[in-house]
Amino acid sequence: MKTENIEDIYELTPIQKGILFHSLYAPEFGQYFFQTRFAIRGNLNSVAFEQAWQHVVSRHTILRSGFYWEDVDNPLQVVYKQVNLPLEQQDWRELDPVEQDKRLTAFLKCDRQQGFDLSQECQMRLTLFRCADQYYQFIWSRHFLIVDGWSAPRVLDEVVQFYEAFCQDQTLSLAPSIPFQIYIDWLQQQDLSKAEVFWRRVLQGVKAPTPLTYLYADDVGSLANPNEQYNDQQITLSEAKTAALQSLAKQHQLTLNTLIQGAWTILLSRYSGEKDVVYGCTVSGRPADLVGAESIVGMLVNTLPVRVKVNPEQSLLPWLKQLQAQLVEMRQYEYSPLVDVQGWSDVPRGMPLFESIVVFENLPVPPSLREGNRSIEVPNFTNLYKINYPLTVVIIPGSSLVLGINYDFSRIDVATINGILTHFEIILHCMVTHPEVPLKDLSILTQTEQRLALELEKEITFDFDFKETSPIDQNPVQVSVSK
Repeated sequence: MKTENIEDIYELTPIQKGILFHSLYAPEFGQYFFQTRFAIRGNLNSVAFEQAWQHVVSRHTILRSGFYWEDVDNPLQVVYKQVNLPLEQQDWRELDPVEQDKRLTAFLKCDRQQGFDLSQECQMRLTLFRCADQYYQFIWSRHFLIVDGWSAPRVLDEVVQFYEAFCQDQTLSLAPSIPFQIYIDWLQQQDLSKAEVFWRRVLQGVKAPTPLTYLYADDVGSLANPNEQYNDQQITLSEAKTAALQSLAKQHQLTLNTLIQGAWTILLSRYSGEKDVVYGCTVSGRPADLVGAESIVGMLVNTLPVRVKVNPEQSLLPWLKQLQAQLVEMRQYEYSPLVDVQGWSDVPRGMPLFESIVVFENLPVPPSLREGNRSIEVPNFTNLYKINYPLTVVIIPGSSLVLGINYDFSRIDVATINGILTHFEIILHCMVTHPEVPLKDLSILTQTEQRLALELEKEITFDFDFKETSPIDQNPVQVSVSK
């Protein structure tokens, strides 16, 4: 560690400690590794683009941080005064589009496998591929320790603003950034005793996670490449179906997030046969009483348990309102360290509190990423990441809602995931078309599955007659058995 280049040293947040532990425990799986990929159209000035990134890194302490965990009681993050973040560039204009796609896929895989040396000064990489004269693919790779999903758009927004200024030989003056340490200081001031009372009440009686064993394939085979343990599948709802969900939420003063979590709760209950389910959900971790929290760049997001009881006789809308009230109450304690929350439950040490999480990516999209009057155009971007849970539901809102699942394919096969996504879409459609019905009447089955279920029911329904001499009634008794 070069002490002359050190600006500051402080402890990690609880969520950072958990991420660091999992990253060091299983580095070969590329967990908590994020890649943001987006296309760029226009006459890109690569020199100004690299310069813009360098200025943004200089503004935010977390982007200049490495991590130190050896020979210390608690791991530390070290902020460096200066960090060099080079932009790697490759020219692919002579390659046809098919070959470009192959090489980009191979690069993304290799990039994930490379990972990061967490003790180094910067946990980010930038790679630019020129695919045509005015078309580029750009990859921003970083570790989840430094930037959460809420922070990423802010970083990109500042990059675009600085880029535009440099291209026009102008000086850009932005408001001073808020150091990540401000959030750490706020965390250390919170009263965990109040959080403990809340979580012990919420999790009382939970002794094991809602199992995903009913989703696991009997034999998914050995991993051909242990570095690629996770995969992604997704479907996109039509604009009409998305608008119907939004209308339902607005009409009944519900959030879209509540509808999604309600649908996932019902699916977990149906799959497991349990009426008391627990899953995880991500929260922004940006408290209202911390001035400037929404503008802090860093790892503030947290993952916490959601416990929901499913009464089949209860009507959908009142149940959803209860769920929403529960989620609002939980926000008061979203600073709670997950490791402590698990300790306050009855789940034994060494056993996870939940095996699936829901990530609702309702992220702010800065104007600079939407406006069409820029010298370069960023039409869309995609986040690729791996998180340390067997199954992660990722929801991306928009005019067409995206339902995605990141899953451990050493435990769950692709056919099962496709089935889950199909059932997810069906249950959301049923919630829109039958919002007043009891939970038990909401179907998750496709038409084919419904037909097979009816045929199976017919096969196991039978009638038979038998005669039995009874001292009370000498008449024959007819019995009909249905299952």
